[in-house]
Amino acid sequence: VEKIEEQLASLRIAKRSVLSEEPTYLLDIDVSKPAQSESSRLVAVSCSNKSIRVYNRETLNFLREYSSHPGILNGVKFAHACDSIVFSACSDGTVKCWDIRLATQKAVQVFSGYPSNVFISFDINCSDLIICAGTEKVEKDTFLVFWDARGITDCASTTKEPLGVYSESHNDDVTKICFHPVEPNLVVSGSTDGLVNVFDINKDNEDDALISTCNSDSSVSFISWSGKDYKQVYCMTHDEGFCWWDIAQLDTEEPITLLHVLDVRDAVCVENDSLHYLVGGLYDEKADKLFVIGGTSTGNIHLISCSTNGLSLVGTLCGGHSATVRSFCWNPADESLLTGGEDAQLLLWKPGAVERSLTKKASMKIASSVQKRVRVHNSSLKSRKK
Repeated sequence: VEKIEEQLASLRIAKRSVLSEEPTYLLDIDVSKPAQSESSRLVAVSCSNKSIRVYNRETLNFLREYSSHPGILNGVKFAHACDSIVFSACSDGTVKCWDIRLATQKAVQVFSGYPSNVFISFDINCSDLIICAGTEKVEKDTFLVFWDARGITDCASTTKEPLGVYSESHNDDVTKICFHPVEPNLVVSGSTDGLVNVFDINKDNEDDALISTCNSDSSVSFISWSGKDYKQVYCMTHDEGFCWWDIAQLDTEEPITLLHVLDVRDAVCVENDSLHYLVGGLYDEKADKLFVIGGTSTGNIHLISCSTNGLSLVGTLCGGHSATVRSFCWNPADESLLTGGEDAQLLLWKPGAVERSLTKKASMKIASSVQKRVRVHNSSLKSRKK
């Protein structure tokens, strides 16, 4: 963990995106997966004005925007094998696919659901073969809808019908879907019904496909995979709870729950500051370490380390955002962090960076303790109370 504490402590703002005429919350971030030789070039952000914006990852220069009025675009994902293909789920019952190389604002491919579907979550598997999207509950129905995504890189503009659906495993809005990072047939879904379900989609039917059901006891806001060989699943809830399970223990006598924290805000001690909300988590493969990212309504970002003994604060990034941070994307290759928030800012943090800006002359002196080391400068709004 110490190495990661040092990495975090050295993060400084390298770039800020230029504010657009119409400021908008930045809700979700993804970066293009790099080809073998180059680093990822692009970052896509889904915004509260129902659009997707694409930026150059190094300069944060704005490149283009896609919208789907009157539909609302939810989430954003790059294809794994092609760094110019971007997907987003849409409230009009489709998943739309754009090709950044083309000048057109039109989706190059549309994956259509069933008439009553409103998609609020989706993901594409690591082999770019299968897309899965989760729906809002309509009457009594909630669906996971699957499509064959082959051929996206050719981008023949066609509408694709679903391969099929799972309809029995959740009984409320499916808020999150996350495919396994290396096993293309494994997917985990989370819902406002509190359930986190792991499926093996190679199986013939939904009953057989459902490998495990974990109960978070609350509405799920974030899910992902962690642990050696990614055999663990963790989730966050809309009331700032945290659950962590080991799926590898399913066939053993050991309990699968590694940690269950009802309210992370009460469990983590933050000196001279507070923790208001959770944003998500990140798993560091090299260190085999899971972290949770949270923050304050004034834009401070807390990095929290997870162990089976509990959660503890690793450090805090200050001076970047001025409002709630809604999204982030960690790049282990160059140890950089992208963050987006309700202040409409997209920030790129890099180790030891110096922001070229005339507005902020922050002290770069580094104090000795990790806590102080991570605080680049305190905002003058902070009360001086000890």
